Amino acid sequence: MQALLVSQIAALVGGAVQGEGDVMVTGTGTLDTVQSGQLTFADGSAAVGKLCGSPASAAIVPTGHTGFAFPTIAVSDVHASFARVVAVFHPPVRRAEGGIHASSYVSPQAQIGRDTHVLPGAYIAEGAVIGSGCWIGPQVTILEDCRIGDGVTIFPHAVLYERTIVGDRCIIHAQAVLGAYGFGYRTIQGRHELSAQLGWVELGSDVEIGACTTIDRGTYGPTQVGEGTKIDNHVMIAHNCRIGRHNLLCSQVGIAGSSSTGDYVVMAGQVGVPDHVSIGHRAVLGAQAGILRDVPDGQQVLGSPATPERQQMQIQATLMRLPEMRRELRELRRLVQQLTTANGAHGPAATQKDAA
Repeated sequence: MQALLVSQIAALVGGAVQGEGDVMVTGTGTLDTVQSGQLTFADGSAAVGKLCGSPASAAIVPTGHTGFAFPTIAVSDVHASFARVVAVFHPPVRRAEGGIHASSYVSPQAQIGRDTHVLPGAYIAEGAVIGSGCWIGPQVTILEDCRIGDGVTIFPHAVLYERTIVGDRCIIHAQAVLGAYGFGYRTIQGRHELSAQLGWVELGSDVEIGACTTIDRGTYGPTQVGEGTKIDNHVMIAHNCRIGRHNLLCSQVGIAGSSSTGDYVVMAGQVGVPDHVSIGHRAVLGAQAGILRDVPDGQQVLGSPATPERQQMQIQATLMRLPEMRRELRELRRLVQQLTTANGAHGPAATQKDAA
């Protein structure tokens, strides 16, 4: 079992020990799971408050927090420091290597770079070019004329249709599908005929594609994902889309055909974007936002249909008051009815009768 002194952990992360540095730590855990003998972390004032009564033997805390019953390590970046410690106690699993496995199929017309590993059951078709230092997992399918850069990792059962282009250092998770036909049809004599599917998918460098995510090929040209963009699991990007650089697309986002995003766009879970819509640079689309029109640079939108954040908050506040407003309306109607009845009893006819 791996074991480190608190002082050794402090040296590892460049932190300052507060309390006894010779306490032994045998593992790590979050605030909810930590056990005696383990190190945990607190990343803010609320979490720091929860450390009291924790069974942890030590903790990493933000600089400036003191006075705990067990030793702490003060650092400027809690998450980066804790990650380094976790990597010591739970080092990343070394993936299988060994060149090209005998049970995989690599076309004689494919090119495989230096130090690239192709695991059992992988299929690499004619004309594919794979760079150096790649890891191609079991049962991965790479079809004709794909081009894959250096240092790419493709996890099991991912499928790359023909002519897919993948930049350097990309990560493609299990069962992702890149380059499937776009969902485009023409109705001819009462039948839906598949439209042209002559394009491809192109990923920039340092892109990550989540598990079970699908990106469809363009009709005539590429569907593009810009460098540094990170895409979560179960995301759908349709044909001819152009996704900018360093976007963050969370789970179950759906983007319809020919839409585009700028750089540093954030889409929270289950955002829906229709076809031919443009999302500006650094726009933020809140969870389940239903986009109906273009979103300008830097705008934050919420709701379905999506509106600017401030307007949507006003809408939601009004919706929360609907039961109260309904009661008020019923009371007003009752009062109006009473006034109408009373006015009818003392109206013109009653006045004439009194005069007679």
